Amino acid sequence: MAEAFSVRRASRGMAVATLASRTVGFLRVVVLASALGLGSRLLDSYNVANTLPNAVYEVVVGGAMASVVVPLLARAALTEPDDGLVYAQRLLSLIVYGLGAVTVVAMISAPWLVEIYTPRFTGEQRELAVAFSRFFLPQILFYGVSATAGAVLNIRGRFAAPMWAPLFNSVIVIAVGVIYLLIGGASDIASMTATHVLLLAVGTTAGVLAQMTLVVWALARTGFVLRPRLDLRGIGLRRVGRLAGWVLVSVVAAQVLIAVATRTASTSGPGGISAYQNALAVFHLPFAVIALSVMTALLPRLSRNAAHRNHARITADLSQGVRLAAVALAPIAAIMLVLGPQIATLLFAHGRSSSSAIALLGAVVAAFGVALLPFTGYMILQRGFYALQDTRTPALIATGVTVIGVAGCLVATWLLPRATIVVGIPLAYAAAYTVGFLAAAAILRRRLGRIDGHRLLHTHARVAVAAGIAVSCGAVTAFALTPMIDTGYSAALVTLTAAGVVSTAVYVAVAHLLRLAEIRQLVAAGLAGIRTS
Repeated sequence: MAEAFSVRRASRGMAVATLASRTVGFLRVVVLASALGLGSRLLDSYNVANTLPNAVYEVVVGGAMASVVVPLLARAALTEPDDGLVYAQRLLSLIVYGLGAVTVVAMISAPWLVEIYTPRFTGEQRELAVAFSRFFLPQILFYGVSATAGAVLNIRGRFAAPMWAPLFNSVIVIAVGVIYLLIGGASDIASMTATHVLLLAVGTTAGVLAQMTLVVWALARTGFVLRPRLDLRGIGLRRVGRLAGWVLVSVVAAQVLIAVATRTASTSGPGGISAYQNALAVFHLPFAVIALSVMTALLPRLSRNAAHRNHARITADLSQGVRLAAVALAPIAAIMLVLGPQIATLLFAHGRSSSSAIALLGAVVAAFGVALLPFTGYMILQRGFYALQDTRTPALIATGVTVIGVAGCLVATWLLPRATIVVGIPLAYAAAYTVGFLAAAAILRRRLGRIDGHRLLHTHARVAVAAGIAVSCGAVTAFALTPMIDTGYSAALVTLTAAGVVSTAVYVAVAHLLRLAEIRQLVAAGLAGIRTS
């Protein structure tokens, strides 16, 4: 009970930090869309270039953070006489040396990297994306150092700095976007000047540098000595390579799906890529605030239980994580599905954004509501394999997920009108991650002896009933308000507020009648957070 409370308390603190960071991150997306114009070729070029450092980082080392690095650091902290200090120093040094070399190669390869994502870009779009990417790709190193330092902090029980650091990144980029507007920055590629390009390019990378600096500073304040080491013996490179090899398969599979999805979005014409990526940002907000916080707090504990071969505790933790996330996210997913256009209008109908781009974005946001729960369940169950130091099984599952997702994107390209092809991408995600979640659950059940299946099924069934009734009431509320209010930002705000309040109240009430214990746990955790804040 004490351990469960500690996980909820840590998750609550990280949820607050993540909510603040993601909220400011949304403001960043809104400011950039307003400054560069949602639906414009300029914003598409910027977004593709800004995707590249994240994609390369994830392929090289990003996926290994949660699946390999955290478990290894946890074991070193338990078994090494210095609590894993030298091991962590060597690991951080390895990240710096390796990603430094990768960054140089990526910058040289920028034109080919851009081409992977943009088959329908014009020549000027591609040229601008390459110019941006040459400034953005050094972020690969900054992300790696920040993530490794954050992993060391997590093992030491310090979760705040890694969760708050993205806020500083977003604040800097928001300032860049505001300055761009104030100086009359161009809204089309033909009017771009060298000053415009440098402001956007240097300012965006400066945000990631600030994020890294904060996390490293927080690590140094814990007494950790930031000492580069040339001798990497003792770090277990063969073991890391064996584990990370399968993680690489997993990450490459995920990046193939993202690349195909981006290419598919580009076939929807100008604004397709931005509609996909901005809808994906909306999709990731509730996942990051709720599910990712639970996963980050659970992973060290899962790793310790796996080290002690306590399979019963691993099963209990995974079940609790999936159930709590499902109860919290189900009404959000339903609201996205019903009120996607209003969400898009409220967040992005500003500045230079076109009405047609907003309408397309709303449809994509609604479609992403279908994918939220299966994606979350899949991601949580993956942590069970990683805690068991099994990276092969999730890699094989991820490959299957990618095959299904890519097939779904191709089907969308064949069946949907060109202007709405991008709407099919979230539906492909939903099908792929549903299969992935079910496969992971079946394999973990065989590996651990049980997966708490009956409890998971009962909880999800009651969640479906509660969310269905709640969102129906919200939809009726929105429909009743439609003839009474105008269109646009104010109407979207009123509709979302009224429908959201009604849906939330009905959801909590029905959940209480259905004796959904997890809703009481979430409410109790929230009240405890208010009392202790």
